[in-house]
Amino acid sequence: MAGDMLLIALYAAIGAAAAGLAGAVVLRMLRHRSVALSLAVVAAVTVTAMFAGTLLVSSAMLLSDHDLWVVTVVCAMAAVVSLAVALVLGRGVVKGGRALAEAARALGDDGGFTPPAEPPVAELAELSRELSATSARLAVSRERERALEASRRELVAWISHDLRTPLAGLQAMAEALEDGVADDPRVYHARIRAEVERMSGMVGDLFELSRIQAGVLALARTRISVYDLVGDAIAGADALAREHRVRLVGEGVEPVPVEVDGREMSRVLANLLVNAIRRTPADGTVAVAARREADSVVLSVTDGCGGIPPEDLPRVFDTGWRGTDARTPPAGAGLGLAIVRGIVEAHRGRATVRNVPGGCRFEVRLPTAG
Repeated sequence: MAGDMLLIALYAAIGAAAAGLAGAVVLRMLRHRSVALSLAVVAAVTVTAMFAGTLLVSSAMLLSDHDLWVVTVVCAMAAVVSLAVALVLGRGVVKGGRALAEAARALGDDGGFTPPAEPPVAELAELSRELSATSARLAVSRERERALEASRRELVAWISHDLRTPLAGLQAMAEALEDGVADDPRVYHARIRAEVERMSGMVGDLFELSRIQAGVLALARTRISVYDLVGDAIAGADALAREHRVRLVGEGVEPVPVEVDGREMSRVLANLLVNAIRRTPADGTVAVAARREADSVVLSVTDGCGGIPPEDLPRVFDTGWRGTDARTPPAGAGLGLAIVRGIVEAHRGRATVRNVPGGCRFEVRLPTAG
């Protein structure tokens, strides 16, 4: 009995293997055709494998013609039903695939993606969800690109304006010196030097900003105390504060250690202090503070500018933005705060601004040293 069962299994395996091998060849030939056709081939191979194995077993068992006919009819009915189901399923898959392709084509044309109705299979549904997520990311990227392009155009306009004025003055002073009509050449020399220094500063800011935006800002991190960092920044801005008759104070500066590029972070504080001093009226106060919060240290610079319009707060750190004329210093080019944000983010920190009574407060949050 065991031998007969083994023989039956062997005949069935031979028939199924032959049908499966033929089906594999056909599927390979049709690999670039419709999935509906492939499903039909799979169904046909399944029924054929069963039928071939049955015929071999029937021949070996010497079944009667009637029994063989019954087996053939049963297999034929199974083949018809299997092919019908495969075609219906394949048609649904093809229809869902075409709808998904049409939606994806719109994603390439106008950037929008409207997912089709529920796809017939889980794989197409997953692909639809991925395309929806990709469309959302592309929309955010396009919006960011438009904002950057608008910022670049605004920056070019500001820089062109700010360079045209000193260049015209330099040309006039050079012509006066050349014609010998200058009353006091030393005054003209001093003015020329001042204008050249101002333009050199603008060019330096542009170079720094280009390195930040290109992601090539190299940081030489060292362990330094925030107390020393703030102290050096206050000392460096003291002369400008006295010139504008602004009181510069450090309030509650804690000696928290941080690992930063001392030169770049000094530039951050210097930009914030210069920005605050120039916007604070005479006899006003600019306060610098530093406090520890969990695993970070928060540096803040509070001025007496009177506040920033709420609609302008999100744009304060944008490249080239300088706000209203009342808040625009003559020597500014709208790069200082953009540089601040770039340097802080390069240190894995965050720069923010908010209004406080009488002015605004810029905050720089940095991770503390481990």
